[in-house]
Amino acid sequence: METIAKIWEKLDEKLSVTAVKSFDKIPYTSFNGVHDNKAETDICWWTNGFWPGLMLLMYNGTGKDVYLNCARNGQKLLDGAFKNRDGLHHDVGFMWHISSGADYRLTGDSTARTRALFAADMLMGRYMLKGGFIRAWNDENNTDRTGWTIIDCMMNIPLLYWASEELKVSNYREVAIAHADMTLRDHIRPDGSVNHICVHNTATGELLETLGGQGVGVGSCWSRGQAWAIYGFIQSYTHTKDVKYLDAAKKCANYFIASLNGEFVPVSDFRAPKEPVIYDTTAGVIAACGMIEISKVLDENEGRLYLDTAIKIIKETDERFCNWSEDEDTIVQMGSESYHSEKGQLPIIYGDYYLAEAVSLLMGFDRTN
Repeated sequence: METIAKIWEKLDEKLSVTAVKSFDKIPYTSFNGVHDNKAETDICWWTNGFWPGLMLLMYNGTGKDVYLNCARNGQKLLDGAFKNRDGLHHDVGFMWHISSGADYRLTGDSTARTRALFAADMLMGRYMLKGGFIRAWNDENNTDRTGWTIIDCMMNIPLLYWASEELKVSNYREVAIAHADMTLRDHIRPDGSVNHICVHNTATGELLETLGGQGVGVGSCWSRGQAWAIYGFIQSYTHTKDVKYLDAAKKCANYFIASLNGEFVPVSDFRAPKEPVIYDTTAGVIAACGMIEISKVLDENEGRLYLDTAIKIIKETDERFCNWSEDEDTIVQMGSESYHSEKGQLPIIYGDYYLAEAVSLLMGFDRTN
């Protein structure tokens, strides 16, 4: 674990500087090494919780006020999203569970608690009662997306598990379980690979079709979606202790590990053509977090595969794709929004977040989400 400790030191050295430089921002990526600012361009953007969440991860591991102060300011900036309900989707979990929710769990701050509970109520409002699932997105470009679900939502429903535990009521948890059960049924294929988008009948919940989403196309396997499934299902197991979710997490992880083909930084889609090679470092660090959590609930012999793979992913990401220069704001490079993205490879804020989370978990720090 000596290498992991060194990565944590590098994270602290760089992010303590970046926290000051980007104090008044909510970054998504960078241009010429400088963080952009979604607080000015798109306050409802789905990744806007990752910057304050990253700051809280670092505060949790170091106790440094520079991180807590930056996280608190990020949450205040993010309050602007509450003024635009139509701009918010199922990703309110990403936006507030790992930011304000984490702040409340770490510090007991009542304002942060209120923000997270507001977000949980918004997520509950997306539940399609007759269909039994959480609607992912709003309609767009004359496309009715009422019946659409996406694998990413498995990472949003922990907000609902937490809300039930916090308020001591069952309804949030029941919705989370219903959505997890739908995901298990419709998004996870028999071989453990994942459908990114499923389209459902909103009255019956019947699966009508699957869409390629951010992967190569229908029937492909978008690696970040595979990572969301791994991490999302192990979190559902953690909250419910229902072994079917643990089995699903392991099944998805096994497919991910087999698809790495000896290289511990994944490509954007595991069923993509050999050329061009498009990496997605973010998929790797997300999957690593999930695998670390899987290893914790298994005996040492069975869990070794997942823990060893997670460590290899983190080490290889560090060695090949991390920028540790304090003159530039991002750390994890070579992320991918989607296989067909015109933006190509770029650093994305959740790459830095999940790298820091994986390292903090390996360091033995308490979870923040």
